[in-house]
Amino acid sequence: MVEMQITYEGNLRTAIVHEPSGARLITDAPKDNQGEGQSFSPTDLVASALGSCMLTIMGIAARNFKIDITGATVRVQKEMVANPVRRIGKLTVDITVPTKTTEEQQRKLRDAAMTCPVHKSLHPDVQTPVTFHFLPQE
Repeated sequence: MVEMQITYEGNLRTAIVHEPSGARLITDAPKDNQGEGQSFSPTDLVASALGSCMLTIMGIAARNFKIDITGATVRVQKEMVANPVRRIGKLTVDITVPTKTTEEQQRKLRDAAMTCPVHKSLHPDVQTPVTFHFLPQE
């Protein structure tokens, strides 16, 4: 079990402390929802968690295959919807791996990314299209 301590600091801002490490971050409500947008919003953290989780699980798989995917990137575009309630409607994920890989390695990396616990925890109403980009094979 991991614990986070979250304190409301006023003006739609929270401070979060990751208890095991002491790492700290701030959230701020987005401008389109009465905030100042000066930091990640809580839903931005969900989008960030999805992308970083997918890369981490791919990194574990890559380590097992003895390939280095250092420099791989993920771009996550978050789209909110308002009906029937304000929520995340779509998280579009674009993953780029700058390492030369075989078709088999690419398949394994794709499969690994799709087992990410954050991805598996999202409500099925949240659309999550994922695109992978690998270097062309020689």
